Amino acid sequence: MVVELGHFALILALMVALVQATLPLWGAQRGDPRLMALAGPAAGLQLLLVGASFAALMWAFVVSDFSLAVVVANSHTAKPLLYKISGVWGNHEGSLLLWVLILAVYGAAVAVFGGGLPDRLRARVLAVQGLIGVAFMAFLLFTSNPFWRLATPPLNGQDLNPLLQDPGLAFHPPFLYLGYVGLSMAFSFAVAALIEGRVDAAWGRWVRPWTLAAWIFLTIGIALGSWWAYYELGWGGFWFWDPVENASFMPWLLAAALLHSSIVVEKRESLKAWTILLAILAFGFSLIGTFLVRSGVITSVHAFANDPERGVFILMILGVFTGGALLLFAARAGTMESRGVFSLVSRESALVANNILLSVSAFVVFIGTIWPLVGTMLLGRDLSVGEPFFNAAFSPFMVALAVILPPGAMLAWKRGSIERSLRGLVPALVLALALGALAFAMQTGRSALGPVGLALGAWVVFGALTDLWARTGREAVAARFARLSRLPRADWGKATAHMGLGVTIFAVAAMNAWKIEDIRVVQEGESFPLGAYEVRLDRVEEVQGPNYVSTMGTMTVTRGGALVAVLNPEKRVYPVAGMPTTEAAIDYGLVRDLYLVLGDRQKSGGWAVRSYIEPFANWLWAGAFLMALGGGLSLSDRRYRVAAGARKVPVGVPAE
Repeated sequence: MVVELGHFALILALMVALVQATLPLWGAQRGDPRLMALAGPAAGLQLLLVGASFAALMWAFVVSDFSLAVVVANSHTAKPLLYKISGVWGNHEGSLLLWVLILAVYGAAVAVFGGGLPDRLRARVLAVQGLIGVAFMAFLLFTSNPFWRLATPPLNGQDLNPLLQDPGLAFHPPFLYLGYVGLSMAFSFAVAALIEGRVDAAWGRWVRPWTLAAWIFLTIGIALGSWWAYYELGWGGFWFWDPVENASFMPWLLAAALLHSSIVVEKRESLKAWTILLAILAFGFSLIGTFLVRSGVITSVHAFANDPERGVFILMILGVFTGGALLLFAARAGTMESRGVFSLVSRESALVANNILLSVSAFVVFIGTIWPLVGTMLLGRDLSVGEPFFNAAFSPFMVALAVILPPGAMLAWKRGSIERSLRGLVPALVLALALGALAFAMQTGRSALGPVGLALGAWVVFGALTDLWARTGREAVAARFARLSRLPRADWGKATAHMGLGVTIFAVAAMNAWKIEDIRVVQEGESFPLGAYEVRLDRVEEVQGPNYVSTMGTMTVTRGGALVAVLNPEKRVYPVAGMPTTEAAIDYGLVRDLYLVLGDRQKSGGWAVRSYIEPFANWLWAGAFLMALGGGLSLSDRRYRVAAGARKVPVGVPAE
């Protein structure tokens, strides 16, 4: 009965979304306040209905209702409760319902917190959100119904993919979807502005909090996914340039560009057309990511489905929304004249350069991601684009971004001075170069990647601190320290996010340049060196887990005879799914991780063991956390939580 109610609630939500997508839009066109007023209640009702539907599906997973096909395919009675719950979105149908739920959450949030928006703009934004909801709920109900019943339910399920039975994967998809779907808000604001023919400073301030929230969630989601790949897949890396990894990275890059360009719209009423285009493209790339994950055109451990028919449906959604928005943009772009004029050397120009670098880097990732598909479709050949291409093609843009970020952030609006900006950054530059030189002097026989990465990262971090300090004026030092605490949260957020980027740049360079790797066959009781450490394989034994059988090694790590850690790498086999997984054992440290992986037993009786020293690995996750924290600090600034247009434009009065 609960399942039927959930199914019925989803059908009702589709009908409500149809109302939300049509009547308020018509009301905004006619200036009818009653029709426009329907948008808010419809968005709230849609959230309640979709929430009830999602709760019903979760209930089916928790109680192991094997009359549902999706529960049979992705659950088992022996599975821990956490993974029964995460199994709701660990599959195509359930994850798509989560997608729709988050879309409804954002729509309801606009209805609740968008009171400062002009009535027409608010109605149009919610109508576009409703239209996106119609498309995805239709896709869900007609091609991917999570409430599909089986005529003869089995006694037990087939279990969730063992790779997904991990705390990191339990939380990674929801955060990622909060980012993916959150970009629909920027898209809806862009389309509503194009329909209305009005983009101004107020619009720039309205769209920024929604974009910032989406970017924060995307940052957390990508970091969680990278961390999961690092410790779960057992290959000692954090990023493989997998097509599905890239599918989340491209919207992140474009959302970062959108955040910075919307600042120019808000402050100077310039870059209007470009900002609208970025809002369309950011959500468009989110839809491309949805297509890659669910169409079966790529093979990945992250992919949810392998169904070309579903892929065609998503491709149609992508074409209608992105194509339609781009056509509307082409028709209206000429009306979005920029009012602000700025010189070549100015904060605006620095933000333009920032946008170009981020957008082109996203395009480079896109080309590398789809090139194998292009080769297969047009050339009839199997092509491979891997890490060497992305490192060579993508890295220069990030290096350029890191170089221009500190001086660009300190330039004045409209007309600045490079000399004045660089003068204040001399201490930061000296410290960065000194650290890079120190790292180069200390390392032997290695590439310059580590020292260069350290210098660039330090340049960004110290530059952000210098910018923050410069905002305290020219008074006595004690007074400036006192003023630091009174700076707006947005200033602290900007500095924190930029410092997070600097820390991440350094960590990526360090892990690629200074990593130590060892692969060998080891007998039980045998020791081997790993950098400055000594590793001994004490024993290997069979261990029974809650729903798996583990081959667990016990390995002792010492340094200079002193005990460092006792680690237990595993190879697990999940009998129901019949699938093995590798569980790396990691001793986390401030400046290094000891990373041990147990392989298969060899004919000689020994065990294959892969060992790594991962330098500054935790700094990578710390950098991502700092970026998300910086975004959160900025979002908490009252100036970005309160709509710029507290004054509503009365119905019937033309917008200026």
